[in-house]
Amino acid sequence: MIPAGFLEGDGKQGFRMCIVPPDLTTLYRESLRPQFHFTARQWTFYKLDPGPHEEGWLNDVNGLFYLDGEYHLFAQRWWSCWLHAISKDLIHWEEVQPAFGKGGKFGGTQSGSAVVDANNTSGLATSTDTPVIVAFWSSTDNLNQCISYSNDRGRTWTKWDRNPVLVHPERDPRVFWYEPGKKWVMILSGPGNTYVLFNSTNLTSWRKLSTVPGFFECPDMFPLAVDGDRGRTKWVVIGGDGSYAVGDFDGVTFKLETEIRRTSGPHFYATQTWNHIPEKDGRRIQVAWMRGGKYPNMPFNQQHTFPCELSLRTCGGTTRLFRRPIAEIASLHKGKAEEKGRTLAAGEELKLSTKGDLFHILAEFEMEAGAEAAFRIRGETLAFAKDKLSLQGFTAPMTPDARRLRLELLVDRTSIEAFGNDGEASVSACFLPSDESLALSCTKGRIKAASVAVHELESIWQGTPKAQ
Repeated sequence: MIPAGFLEGDGKQGFRMCIVPPDLTTLYRESLRPQFHFTARQWTFYKLDPGPHEEGWLNDVNGLFYLDGEYHLFAQRWWSCWLHAISKDLIHWEEVQPAFGKGGKFGGTQSGSAVVDANNTSGLATSTDTPVIVAFWSSTDNLNQCISYSNDRGRTWTKWDRNPVLVHPERDPRVFWYEPGKKWVMILSGPGNTYVLFNSTNLTSWRKLSTVPGFFECPDMFPLAVDGDRGRTKWVVIGGDGSYAVGDFDGVTFKLETEIRRTSGPHFYATQTWNHIPEKDGRRIQVAWMRGGKYPNMPFNQQHTFPCELSLRTCGGTTRLFRRPIAEIASLHKGKAEEKGRTLAAGEELKLSTKGDLFHILAEFEMEAGAEAAFRIRGETLAFAKDKLSLQGFTAPMTPDARRLRLELLVDRTSIEAFGNDGEASVSACFLPSDESLALSCTKGRIKAASVAVHELESIWQGTPKAQ
């Protein structure tokens, strides 16, 4: 007999769904739930292993913007809706009810972006006290680009009654303000592995400009200073898989100056950076979907990367994109174990004194020519040498530093993110832990661990979430 309110499972896991709200006292505390990477919650039922379109699932990062002390993060529930979370510090998130979803003649709401229209160029604002937020998204026919807007700081949304705002294939409209031309620019994933550029003065009428070849899905585009010099600014275009190119943008055409590079890891897709971060902060901050992770028997599915600051640096004779965790990670530190000056030969291992399962590791190594080493992390292995990081078969190259190799690792319950030499190389991967080990080993040659600091981290989920 099936208990009242329950649905029968698939025979493998017993009862899997109950048509009641989830137990809020256990929400975000599940055994495989990441504790400082963002994941989605369920609102109206409890179901293990949710799939696309179901509560608890998330995929593409969407609509990032900052307004009045709040960072807003949106994410796909596979075109069923835009999930919505808000943070005051980019660390602690509160997921609120989804922003908008499927329905009407344009079907579902696929990926896109959002802007704060502070000067009401769109004419959609209803008050002079609060700027209108305009979100751009693609319909499920991959032809129509549409908008929704909010006049209460993202709490409620209205689909524009004159949609579509643009008829052009295919999807993922990314909109930003182009200050030199005093206009809005859209970069759209178009047919045949190309991006298409448009501009507008009012967010509702768009003119085609040019195309950018060699990229697929989920575009992002923004300027960055080179080597911290604001007098030397270049533009970056990023593709769905995290690949990027650096070049110049004159308001009409993006001209590539570098090859397209990819160093983002096996679980890294659909990135986006925040719009409208205050100039006094000045950072370009990115999040991605860690596509492909597994979380058996959990009431959630998929996670996002930890927010990373992006910068452009001259390296190896070319301009490269560096990414490393935002400095706010230090606010989660609660304990520290450190090793200094330990030398390891091939076959030797150093067990790291730790407790818990959430770590921020900062390490520096002196490595002789040809030396190789690895971190063993709860059954997973991150291998490294002076010129590369390798994780789950994915290798990210980097330029050898003549002094020391610098590594930074984020270890969550079911993810590892590693950054080499201040973020020239980075890899993001999901995993299922198989033991409690945390150790450093030398696998070839000889290395000196100048310092290995292991910071234990607190969970970002504090207290009991609101039912809403």
